[in-house]
Amino acid sequence: MHLATLFTLPLLAAAVPTAPHLVQGQQGQVVFSGAGAGAAGSASSGIKIDLDLDDLRLVQFGEREPPVWITELEKIEAKAKGRRFMDITETPTLGLTSFLTPASAKYTYPKPGKYAKEVKEIYKSLSVEHMKTFLKKFSGFKTRYYRSDTGRESQLFLLGTLREIARNYPEVTIKEFEHPWAQNSIIVRFPHSGPKDAPVVVVGAHQDSTNMWPFLPAPGADDDGSGTTSSLEAFRALIGANFTAPFPVEFHWYSAEEGGLLGSQAIAKSYEEKGIKVRAMLQMDMTAWVKEGTTESVGVIQDFVDPALTEFNWGLVEAYLDIPPVKTQCGYACSDHASFSKAGYQSSFAIESRFEDSNKNIHSTSDTIDHPEFSFTHMREFSKLAIAFAYELSIAKSDK
Repeated sequence: MHLATLFTLPLLAAAVPTAPHLVQGQQGQVVFSGAGAGAAGSASSGIKIDLDLDDLRLVQFGEREPPVWITELEKIEAKAKGRRFMDITETPTLGLTSFLTPASAKYTYPKPGKYAKEVKEIYKSLSVEHMKTFLKKFSGFKTRYYRSDTGRESQLFLLGTLREIARNYPEVTIKEFEHPWAQNSIIVRFPHSGPKDAPVVVVGAHQDSTNMWPFLPAPGADDDGSGTTSSLEAFRALIGANFTAPFPVEFHWYSAEEGGLLGSQAIAKSYEEKGIKVRAMLQMDMTAWVKEGTTESVGVIQDFVDPALTEFNWGLVEAYLDIPPVKTQCGYACSDHASFSKAGYQSSFAIESRFEDSNKNIHSTSDTIDHPEFSFTHMREFSKLAIAFAYELSIAKSDK
């Protein structure tokens, strides 16, 4: 373990009265133990994080920057400074297969609003109370950090919720996508009536959370408990409508976004290598915050996304939602859509507002539902967007 680690960790623990106890294990591994998960009902008496701070990781800080080897501790410090990156240690060749032999054709998209009657009928079953009940428990875990025991427990809680929703629909598949760390990603797939190799429509969110220092509490209510909940409620509504379509629809809940888009990169790499076609991917990361003094809106990210799909999403917001779209940017590797873009797929990203008006409590103990600016009705608008996105793109014929 580096000397900096020996000094940094005790100082941080001393600075936070509720900080967990730090235990150095073998070969530089650090185990953090403390209070267990809160409202989520964790059976664990403490948090354990399996993390070697000296472990070397291959990280890329920009689209045109060469990757560099840094330690896990240096990666944590970079994130604390606000630097965005992709950890490509396990996926250094992501995008290579599609570059040499395209795994996904380029698609154009229909004019939004054609299925307004059908889509708005599905909206009727959206429930703010369902969303509140789930997110209160989900953000009650002390942390959902991907290498923690409670990160695994929160993932199993989400998995159990999905299985309960779909218990009477055996044709809907719910699978864990396994990773080398404790927390798995989850992929849910609706049945479809088209060809077996029909291109898939993906709605994504990330299930993990982190504090600036990952061994500290991280309720992650907005980042990204809100996007997880918005997509979960959209899934619930589509299940209730007995949804099926010519094109397959998948809902993804990614692990380890906060570690450098690790979970989504692994899935995008798997799809790329298998030649799975993706018609469109929508990421929803942070969907709850309406900053005081601003007009409620949907932030439609304009950078590092597919222009045609982004224009389609803009039209969906105008056609189906009760609030307007606004253009905004978030930079390199700001959420999991970047993994699919790198793999050659057309991806897009919707966020709670203009980026500069988004929640500033993220990556802290203050990212909770207990703020007047935290809005479940705002989250419901993103559930509407997910439903419209899934419905229109899985029903309409391809215009490629």
